[in-house]
Parts: sequence; structure tokens; C-alpha cells
Amino acid sequence: MIGLVIVSHSEPLAQATVDLARQMAQGEHPPIRIAAGAEGGFGTDAAAIAAALDELADTDGVLVMTDLGSAALSTDLALDLRESTQPVRISDGPLVEGTTAALVRAATGGTLDEVAAEAANALAAKRRDEDEPEAAPPEPEASTAPDEAAAEVTIRNPLGLHARPAATFARAAGGFASDIRITDVTAGRGPVNAASLVSVLALGAVGDHVVRLEARGPEAAEAVRTLEGLIQEGFGELPEG
Repeated sequence: MIGLVIVSHSEPLAQATVDLARQMAQGEHPPIRIAAGAEGGFGTDAAAIAAALDELADTDGVLVMTDLGSAALSTDLALDLRESTQPVRISDGPLVEGTTAALVRAATGGTLDEVAAEAANALAAKRRDEDEPEAAPPEPEASTAPDEAAAEVTIRNPLGLHARPAATFARAAGGFASDIRITDVTAGRGPVNAASLVSVLALGAVGDHVVRLEARGPEAAEAVRTLEGLIQEGFGELPEG
């Protein structure tokens, strides 16, 4: 699994970022370390960052999230000070959104490249209205091949696929070996990668919208059933009764 190191000039900011990201992704989390503050105040410490990287020596790689430019510079120095040899990537993505997106993707077994890409593109959800949405594909046939499955379902959550349900959805999708896509049929937006928190948020699917789930590859039918069930259940946000 890919590990994360959060480098910030402020320890409270780093801790709050990690707490928020963990709240968005329920279940088992990837290993995370914080290297923040310097001598009890504001700043960054290359030695502390190197120590955090060494604590994650057994991971498949580490993505470092930083808040300000000098934090990235301290991380560059830390790479020369560390004793571990696992691959490390310094993200240029936003701290809060990037950490959340990276944590969700890492939790589903994403590679370092995939986790880094999620973090780097984490602001896409805020920019979704700047570009024309992708045209939705033709409606699938009722019957599909054994390695393909599709379903349409109405979103029951009044707020739609906002941060918490989107994270649950993306994490569930990432747990399958299939290539899974989701399209907002009502808005004509998509399809997007269902295992990408950033892409699911950027889809902007709201309550009462119909979305189409399409999976191809191993576990396709199970993947569609699972994701369809999550949407129908409202991700635990609907009132009982």
C-alpha cells in the first residue's frame, strides 16, 4: 500500500487535514505520518520529514503532501537525509483536497502514480463548470456479456454524491478488479472513473438524478450490484422509516 506524509508549517493544520481525510474515507486507511512545525512553532524540519519517510520504509511508495513552497524544499532535502529507499513523490496538489483524494485512492490499493494523479487533480471538482461535460454514451443493451454489467439508479441523497458518499462510492469501486464508470444521465455528464474521488465529485450528481453504472472485466456484475446498493441505501444518510 502507498503511504502518505503530510508536511506543513503548522501541526494543527496538518492534523486537521488528516482527521478530515480519514472522516471522508471510512474503513482501513493507508499509513500516514505528519511532519509539521519546527521546534514547537511554525516551520518545517527536513530531519523530521526524513524520519517520517523512514517510518514508512515498508510501504510500496510514499506520496508527500505539502502546504507551502518551502515545505517542498524541506522535503527535497529530506530525501537526501533519509535511510529508506522506497519511491517517494512530492505532490503539487492542494493540501486538504489532495490529501483526501490520495487517501481514498491509496486505501483501494492504487499505485504511487495513481495516488499522485488523484492528489494532483484534486481541484477538478471545483472547476467542473468551466468545461463542457463529456457526452453520455449510448444507453447499454439490456443484456451484456459475462464480463460486462450495467445498471441505472436514482440518487436518493438530497445533496447527491457530495464528499462523504462520493468517497464511500469511490473506495467501493476501487475494491473491484473491473473498470467501472459512472455517468450522470440526467445532466448528460460523464462517464468518469468510478474509483476516482476527484472524478466522482466533479460529476456533480445531485439528488434525484439518474446515474448509469457500467463495469467491464472481472467482478463486473458484483461491482455494479454493490455500487447500485450503496446508492439505493443512500450511503446511510437517509432518515429511518
